[in-house]
Formats: sequence, C-alpha cells, structure tokens
Amino acid sequence: MLKIGPMTRLLGELASVALCMLVISVPLVGVPQRTAAGLWERVDESGAPVAWFRIIDCNGVYQGKMVKIFPRPGEDPSNWRCTACQDDQKNAPVIGLTFIKGMRRNGLAYEGGSILDPRSGLVYSARMELSPDGDQLEVRGYLGIPILGQSEFWRRIPDSSLPPGRFASCS
Repeated sequence: MLKIGPMTRLLGELASVALCMLVISVPLVGVPQRTAAGLWERVDESGAPVAWFRIIDCNGVYQGKMVKIFPRPGEDPSNWRCTACQDDQKNAPVIGLTFIKGMRRNGLAYEGGSILDPRSGLVYSARMELSPDGDQLEVRGYLGIPILGQSEFWRRIPDSSLPPGRFASCS
C-alpha cells in the first residue's frame, strides 16, 4: 500500500483547487458573451420607469441614445429639446439624442467615453459596468476622476419592447 504524507496530500489539494480555478476562469467556447448593446430602463425609487435607453455597438465603440421618456402628469417629452447643448445637438429633440459617446469595452467595463446631461448641456467623462449576468448596467458620469461622479443603475429590457430599428443606427 502506498503511503501518502501530509505534504503530498496538501500539494494534491492545491493542484485540484488550481485546476478548478482555471476551468472557472476560461470562457466557454461558442457561448456568446453579453455586451452593453441593447435596450435599458432606468426606474425611480418606487420602481416606476423613468426612461429607456438604447446602447449600440458601432464597430467596437459604444454609444447610447434616449429612446423613450415616461413623463409625469402634465409633461410632454415629445417637445423637450436640448436647448443648452452645443454644436449639432443644439435644440435637438431629447428623444433620439445621442448622449453617451465613445465608450470602449474592456471586459465588463466600458471606458473612455462621455455622457451628456440634456438638462444642462454639460458633458461629463463616463464609464459603464455590465453585471456578470448582463442584466444590469451601472452608468457613471464624473468630473476628472470616477470618484467625483454619480451612478445610475439600469436594467435590461427586451429589445422587442421598441419597434425594430428605432434609434438603432450609429450617428
């Protein structure tokens, strides 16, 4: 009978753990990874929808458009314009406005882009982080460094919630 010492047993257990970690960390071949591209919903504190956004992959550079606003009673978002915006977005309708630009994917993170606040016309640096299951997106606008910013959390909704192709082109 082969006698196994404590050191050999420990090395065997460590090798098993290392093999399990390697298997877990290797992406499955043929399984498509979800990206931030798709339709997203922002809700308020009560869980009521506030707005929908479409994130589009434009040859590896992601951009986002506001595609639907859920107004409060008496509001008419179809007339809302980006009056404080600059250049070609000056007085553009808020619905359909490209307000996230230049995001590049780095795993689950999207970095190097900017986000426009259509109420003020101000443009902030931005980053996005996709949850591992692909169903939640953290969108953060900031000044200078990410810690000096604000995050919103959006949830993925079915692309079929909007007519096909609506606001789905790169600009």
